[in-house]
Amino acid sequence: MSVKVAVVTGSNKGIGLAIVRALCKQYQGDVYLTSRDVGRGEEAVKSLSSEGLNPKFHQLDINDLSSITAAAAFFKEKYGGVDILINNAAILFKEGDTTPFAVQAEVTLKTNFFATRDMLTHFLPLIKVRVETRTLVINKCSKLLKSKCAKFTETKEEPKKSQSSTCCQTKKH
Repeated sequence: MSVKVAVVTGSNKGIGLAIVRALCKQYQGDVYLTSRDVGRGEEAVKSLSSEGLNPKFHQLDINDLSSITAAAAFFKEKYGGVDILINNAAILFKEGDTTPFAVQAEVTLKTNFFATRDMLTHFLPLIKVRVETRTLVINKCSKLLKSKCAKFTETKEEPKKSQSSTCCQTKKH
């Protein structure tokens, strides 16, 4: 059986780093921390390594299509695809930020919607289908969609196709 691999985007800090930490402790396979900034990514890997964990690093900027295609090619060549993809990379302007709303909206949509869509376009074909386990793709929910995701989580209701790209999802094969 080939080595399993999990990829977490935007994982050099915050929630992404916590996800990588948890996966390193529990997942039976390679866990990749990704970051647009190589220095910050390598520093995060070093920090987790000092905790006795063994994450791997790959540079990935979801706003850069060539970075996405390079990462997709790497995971296809090295692992034949990916088992778990967690789309964590996102942007959120802090409350009180003086950046004009139009700029905030443009930047937020570019990263949180279009770049995530680009990730899925290039990585969904790489998702490995394994009979013995679930295929897992998680897209971090935005604040606006959090209530919809909570509804699915609480009721165990499956999201409709139109909602599946915005909420956490698993598919049993």
